[in-house]
Amino acid sequence: MSEKNDRTGDLLEQVAEASKKNALPPVHKWNPPFCGDSDMVIKRDGSWHYMNSPIGRERMVRLFSTVLRKDDDDYFLVTPVEKVGITVEDVPFIAISVERVEEDGKSALRFMTNVGDSVIASTDNPLRVELAPGTEEPAPYILVRKGLEARLHRNVFYQLVDMAEIRSMGEREWYGVESGGVFFQIAPVSR
Repeated sequence: MSEKNDRTGDLLEQVAEASKKNALPPVHKWNPPFCGDSDMVIKRDGSWHYMNSPIGRERMVRLFSTVLRKDDDDYFLVTPVEKVGITVEDVPFIAISVERVEEDGKSALRFMTNVGDSVIASTDNPLRVELAPGTEEPAPYILVRKGLEARLHRNVFYQLVDMAEIRSMGEREWYGVESGGVFFQIAPVSR
């Protein structure tokens, strides 16, 4: 086995060990050379595929998700020695559940993603809703970690809508939800 393969194997073991502890590797600190694009795709529905075949092992997907990084508009799987490009059809994760919790003495919304990340909607992890031009269909997202977002599953978005309240923001009234003292706008109230 080559020295590079030995190092890569050791690094993958370290990443796997960090993943077991629910710790994330410091991919933001790594600056390896770009090794080309891979045949990996994260579909709009949150499923991961390699060479047009779904990756069915959840632990493998979770492992890959921990070394995912977004630079500008491109996505990469990154280790200290390699950086390979992957295709992401929308965003890499799906928020599959939401619950109201107490965080620092305030009511907050905690989201769980399809790869096991837990994130509280906050100033650091904001919720945003894009409205499609013409149809006004909402596309809700939450920032999970540096540059990586989760699209809220339709059922999760419906739960948010059920929690929504109306507040005046500037010259308009908005439906929205509060988490950790921050009000996140969902949609303007029709006049």
